[in-house]
Amino acid sequence: MNTATQETDLPTFPIPRTDLLVPPAEYAKFREQGPTKVRMWDGRDAWVFTRNADVRELLSSPHFSADPTKPGYPFLTPARAATVKSYQTFITMDPPDHTKFRRMLTKDFTVKRMEELRPAIEKYVDGLIGDMIEHGPPCDLVKHLALKLPVTVVSMLVGVPYDDHERLVKWSNDRLDLSLPAEVSQQAYKHMADYFDQVVQKKEKDPGDGSDMVGRLVLEQIRTGNCTRMDAVHMILLLYFAGHETTANQIGMGVLNFLMNPEQCKKLQANPELAKNAVEEMLRLDTPTHYNACRAAIADVTIGGQLIRAGEGAYALLIAANFDPAVFPEPTKFDIERANASAQMTFSYGLHQCIGQPLARLELQTVFKTLFQRLPNLELAVPFDQIPFKREMYVYGLNALPVRW
Repeated sequence: MNTATQETDLPTFPIPRTDLLVPPAEYAKFREQGPTKVRMWDGRDAWVFTRNADVRELLSSPHFSADPTKPGYPFLTPARAATVKSYQTFITMDPPDHTKFRRMLTKDFTVKRMEELRPAIEKYVDGLIGDMIEHGPPCDLVKHLALKLPVTVVSMLVGVPYDDHERLVKWSNDRLDLSLPAEVSQQAYKHMADYFDQVVQKKEKDPGDGSDMVGRLVLEQIRTGNCTRMDAVHMILLLYFAGHETTANQIGMGVLNFLMNPEQCKKLQANPELAKNAVEEMLRLDTPTHYNACRAAIADVTIGGQLIRAGEGAYALLIAANFDPAVFPEPTKFDIERANASAQMTFSYGLHQCIGQPLARLELQTVFKTLFQRLPNLELAVPFDQIPFKREMYVYGLNALPVRW
């Protein structure tokens, strides 16, 4: 049992980064001592899990709940506490509800569906890189590629106008900004929910052929009584948010890591087929969602030699698991030929792993198979210390990435 953490001297959580490209140094210490108790903003305690094996065990354990209404569920900020309880989606549900709603969306992310989407995504990527070239250097890669690609794709899949993306992204950012008051986060979520409620209501009147997600949910789920309109609203809201935010940050951070490691960039240019494994290594190195795998213990359970009592909160730190040297030797090294890169847990693990990961992989692989072929001389247009990172955001990444070629 871990006895290293004293109740009167707990580290506060979350812990800020000192190095913008690697996890907080404290995570390595936590990993050595095992499950570690930390103090949250509201004075409550929670456990953090940093070892790869412990994170896997926690996320596959039936003794932990993803439901934020359970006693002990840890909220990262007042804003999260104010909104998560009010607007639950299937990622904050346990079986059987989680299973029921997740199944409604699985056909949208099958291998077959991804292959159907591949030509369109390849065309989007080619077009966006072409637009960058036409714009000329310097160019903000986040604005012109990293954000625009996933927003274009998810708008098409969900069935909403691309032209609405600016306000949707603004609301999404307000929802994710850890520095903003709870009221701002609540209002942003309400704006998004109202927007998608109108989308669903419009589709209820005319669902079309069901070729987009909203139309299909209306035809197959709402009209059959399997879910309510508001169930569909929250599912679509989640998919739109998750479908652009994490992928956009992953593209930006991935490009930055290649530009910081030119020898890896040369390998990819020489062999574009390395893009598949390179994406797995980028996912491992640049885990954008640091705090989303939070749980409440619903029974006494021992993990990593530590007894966790029912009613205690826990964070499975995916980024720490991805840097565990017991699984990934030299974890801070960016190696696109890393043999076990696909063992990364950026998409989480167990029942609640990301439903949209096939789409994210397709988008990322397409970008990195193409970008450095068309722009072989791509480089940073500003010094590293002038790159604006999302230091106060729930999803980590870049606000901008100025590049030239």
